[in-house]
Amino acid sequence: MKISRIRALRGPNLWSRRTAIEAIATCEQAERCIDDLPGFETRLRARFPGIGPLHPLGHREADSLAHVLATAALALQAQAGCPVSFALATPTTESGVYQVVFEYTEEAVGRFALELAEALCRAALDDTGFDLADALARLRELDEDIRMGPSTSSIVQAAVARGIPYRRLTEGSLVQFGWGCRQRRIQAAEIDATSAIAEQIAQDKELSKQLLRAAGVPVPIGRAVNDLDDALAAFEALGGAVVVKPRDGNQGKGVSVNVETREHLEAAWAAAAEISSDILIERFIPGHDFRALVVGGRLVAAARRDPAHVIGDGLHTVRELVDEVNLDPRRGEGHATPLTRIRLDELAATQLAKQGYTAESIPPRGARVLLRHNANLSTGGTATDVTDDVHPEIAARAIEAAQTVGLDICGVDVVCENIGRPLEEQGGGIVEVNAAPGLRMHIAPSYGKGRPVGEAIIDTLFAEGNDGRIPVVAVTGTNGKTTTVRLIAHLIAGTGLRVGMTNTDGVFVNGDCIDTGDCSGPRSARNVLLHPHVDAAVFETARGGLLREGLGFDRCKVAVVTNIGVGDHLGLNFITSVEDLAVLKRVVVQNVAPDGVAVLNAADPIVAAMAASCPGSVTFFAADATLPLMATHRAQGHRVVYVDRDAIVAAQGDSERRIAFRDIAISRAGTIAFQVENAMAAVGAAWALGLDWHAIRAGMRSFVSDAQTVPGRFNVFDHRGATVIADYGHNPDAIAALTRAIEAMPARRRSVVISGAGDRRDEDIRRQTEILGQAFDEVVLYEDQCQRGRGDGEVLALLRQGLAGARRARAVHEIRGEFVAIDTALARLEPGDLCLILIDQVDEALAHIASRVALARAAAVPVVA
Repeated sequence: MKISRIRALRGPNLWSRRTAIEAIATCEQAERCIDDLPGFETRLRARFPGIGPLHPLGHREADSLAHVLATAALALQAQAGCPVSFALATPTTESGVYQVVFEYTEEAVGRFALELAEALCRAALDDTGFDLADALARLRELDEDIRMGPSTSSIVQAAVARGIPYRRLTEGSLVQFGWGCRQRRIQAAEIDATSAIAEQIAQDKELSKQLLRAAGVPVPIGRAVNDLDDALAAFEALGGAVVVKPRDGNQGKGVSVNVETREHLEAAWAAAAEISSDILIERFIPGHDFRALVVGGRLVAAARRDPAHVIGDGLHTVRELVDEVNLDPRRGEGHATPLTRIRLDELAATQLAKQGYTAESIPPRGARVLLRHNANLSTGGTATDVTDDVHPEIAARAIEAAQTVGLDICGVDVVCENIGRPLEEQGGGIVEVNAAPGLRMHIAPSYGKGRPVGEAIIDTLFAEGNDGRIPVVAVTGTNGKTTTVRLIAHLIAGTGLRVGMTNTDGVFVNGDCIDTGDCSGPRSARNVLLHPHVDAAVFETARGGLLREGLGFDRCKVAVVTNIGVGDHLGLNFITSVEDLAVLKRVVVQNVAPDGVAVLNAADPIVAAMAASCPGSVTFFAADATLPLMATHRAQGHRVVYVDRDAIVAAQGDSERRIAFRDIAISRAGTIAFQVENAMAAVGAAWALGLDWHAIRAGMRSFVSDAQTVPGRFNVFDHRGATVIADYGHNPDAIAALTRAIEAMPARRRSVVISGAGDRRDEDIRRQTEILGQAFDEVVLYEDQCQRGRGDGEVLALLRQGLAGARRARAVHEIRGEFVAIDTALARLEPGDLCLILIDQVDEALAHIASRVALARAAAVPVVA
């Protein structure tokens, strides 16, 4: 078995709405049924007992090795703790070749799981070793390194529950919620509204304490010290137990509490000096360590934190007790798990020594042995939820502390004996305020119930009813996509909204081109959704991007499917028929929002059938309102768009809105049928978005099909009294539509310039000239430099074959080079002629035609003596 072409499908795709890895597996004859591999399944299960069933439900026959690969890749991830459940392998049209697909939650983990699954299959085939424990450990380690930590994850989960889209911007904790102008961002438990000044104040423990004291918040007295001698002087002046900590520390690093002796002070000084050169000494407040979490001016959670400790049993050493505590599956390294493993390091040894123990001591039964002097979860501490016990005055003090510093999300450290009594009554105080506080202790406390802190943060970012989404329109089909995309974007822009648009010509934001080339894929769509100045987005959604990565969004407000026809790269990527292509393009319809709309061509049965897959409502469009589907849909109270004499009509029930052909500039007063179809699709989309009808009519009047507005889409030039039309039509259906439009235009003689894309099927290349040969008097064939895998002259030969039975074409010319072919055709034009130029290099060819037209116009201007 050989693995090739591995892809990460990062959005809804042909197989699933979930993220997935897709690979091509080529199997030898014996590998196409594992029953033909003696002993294989037994050896496989010996190496991986938890792989699960290998035979499809309801089937007696066994699967291929490709199916085993998919099952193993999924099962390895699941055993490593990843929440995945979807996998399949499906045969392609090529014998022994399979598409292997399985879900992932982290792309790197999914790719690594595929490598391990392949190694597992190879080991079972060759009867060699496979270290399952090591493989799972490496997968877990990679997953823990890459996946979001519990704090960030809780916020993301809360956003998903509200239908708010998110995108992880780094492998760290920087996450964007929402799209375009409605986006917000977080960095762990810190939101974009928090100022750098507030964060800097919170980082400076002395400055924050000064501000809190000035606001009347009880804080411990103390001061900054310059060196050890200064620290000793402060210690003596305070006259009792003190706390020594870095002025700008975090996570309890370098903090020593209840320092009572000179020796302990020197050790505490050394620990703090490893973290920072600026050190604080302040009076120790006896009591419990509490963390109050303030979000958006509300106290949303509170927890009592206890230092890392073990309870003696009179039998085991401290080291053994620590090992036993660390067996808790909730404990891990870093912040990826609810609790952190306890470390027996130098700090632990110092704390043990203060209590008369070493790591090898056996504490008496019931003895509480501390291993840290601080209660941070990051050093192995535990947390007990006390949210319901917090006294209102303490809650008010915590909120005041957060607001004084200026933090939207703030972890307020409170030390007191009883969280249920005011601080002043018990000599308690607020000892620190923390930006970007850890949320683990509140999400999954060691004891007590978890609190919905992620929900509180999302509620602060997005008001009720705000899902952070901007309207997204996705347009797909075989022909008309780019024009329809540009027309819809034009209609939306006419309402004053800033529109982001992607298509085969580039990426545009508010009319400005910010990227060029074919940008009809998911990456360009994601980039538009990242842009902060976009109020609505319109995306051309092409076949290639869907296959490579899936959609660039989780769902859209409006999906438009123009038509499904032959010639759109059939035969590539195992898409071999129009039906296959329809299944792929249907992905856009399947991911319409529940309150969204699919705008579908009712005259195309394959497109119309997609209505059954739409989670939202459907608007049908077709020129003929009497089609049974159109009539039934309207009778049921749904929306339809059709042609009635000299106008497009948008109807629902008895209500009708008319847009006259004379007000639809691209239709040339209704004479170009495919532009009328594009206009109907755009009207359906604009209607679904709730655009004002006056704005729709105005937009239809002002949208013209010139080389600047819609390059390569029926661009009309006047050249020496002849009509020249430049178009990017490149498949039989598009050429048939162009031919019908041109036959409706008066002309003395018609000529056409055409080449063929080498990556199309032979029959599709021949079919293009078969159509053109019936409608044009003269044909100029050209071969461009890039033949996309074809040999020299091969495309021209296929085009000539298509002209073999031409009813009308009398003159055929073969030219090398697109621009030479254009010049040849233009030079032969006379007044009243019509020439269709099917361009390949769109921008360059249009510029070349425009320059020739300009030269001819200049030459025709009489010279005034």
